[in-house]
Amino acid sequence: MISSAIIPQPLARLPWRLIWLVTLICTIGVVTLYSAAGGSMSPWALKQGVIIIAFALMAVAISYIPENFVKQVTFPTYVVIIIMLIAVELVGFVGKGAQRWVDLGFIRLQPSEFMKPAIVLTLARFYDLLPPGDVRKWRGLWPAALLVLVPWILILVQPDLGTATMVLVGGVTVMFLAGLPMWYFLSAAAAVAAILPIAFVMMHDYQRKRVLIFLDPEADPLGAGYHISQSKIAIGSGGFWGKGYLNGSQSHLKYLPEGHTDFVFATFVEEWGLVGGTLLIIAFGAVVLWGMRVASKARTRYAQLAAAGLTTTIFFYVTVNLMMVMGLAPVVGVPLPLVSYGGSAVMTVMICLGLLMGIERQQRTRTSLS
Repeated sequence: MISSAIIPQPLARLPWRLIWLVTLICTIGVVTLYSAAGGSMSPWALKQGVIIIAFALMAVAISYIPENFVKQVTFPTYVVIIIMLIAVELVGFVGKGAQRWVDLGFIRLQPSEFMKPAIVLTLARFYDLLPPGDVRKWRGLWPAALLVLVPWILILVQPDLGTATMVLVGGVTVMFLAGLPMWYFLSAAAAVAAILPIAFVMMHDYQRKRVLIFLDPEADPLGAGYHISQSKIAIGSGGFWGKGYLNGSQSHLKYLPEGHTDFVFATFVEEWGLVGGTLLIIAFGAVVLWGMRVASKARTRYAQLAAAGLTTTIFFYVTVNLMMVMGLAPVVGVPLPLVSYGGSAVMTVMICLGLLMGIERQQRTRTSLS
């Protein structure tokens, strides 16, 4: 916390260490997008900078919303997002073979992005209202499972496997932390393993190809495996120190597809090497560690579950992308938040950070009053 002699009192109570960490990550993103465009602020870097500033201000504003108000609007917000997801199926905008957006004329909204933090807050509120003695009973499972499965199915049929998985993981995390019996999760894992062959058959062709290429990347290096093959080449060619800023051959010569979005980490590491990649991972790790600290210090059950779930959402966002670009997970179209070009991931992470900052501030307020 910075002295109010330097910064006005309302802003001095912001977690500035977190803000500097996020600023570092966002700067790395803009700098990388500048390089990916061949040393130009257009078409990505300048627009991304504006998006980041706008959503950062939104995060600060969210952090001042009282916890009681967030609780009151949680269930209505969940219902609104479900209605929007249904609207996507009925009148949604189709792009890149998927129907994920609602076109409002002046903006295209992707409701599934709002569901990532919303499912965490919804389940945190559900278990906050549920008597502690009922958590390990049947009534502690089926309503929560229904709250997760409805948006999961609606997002899965868009199709958007990456986002659907993130919503599922966020919800399951809160259910686990709430204290549901372990055998629930083991039984669910066994059931998922049993139906995997059926799920594989029901996948879209491109989804099946992603799984097969993940298992054997060299099977089609110039076709379905081209993305991951080029990503590995870019990361490996960076070596320890990297090729130097603006000297990434894979991205500049257009060998690396989506080098400004899903595979931006490969673009960055090719130029900055193992040292740069490690620095970026440490910065993300510090953000996640801060979030878990907020959860551990929270005084209310709702705040504990919400903070842990929101932090897990950020962690999963980063982990899936890094595993994807390194060939450790199938390509599912999850960008690297705050670094990849695009507003959806920035919006989701900034909402999570804004809510976390609000929980952290109200925790400090309670501590100072006690």
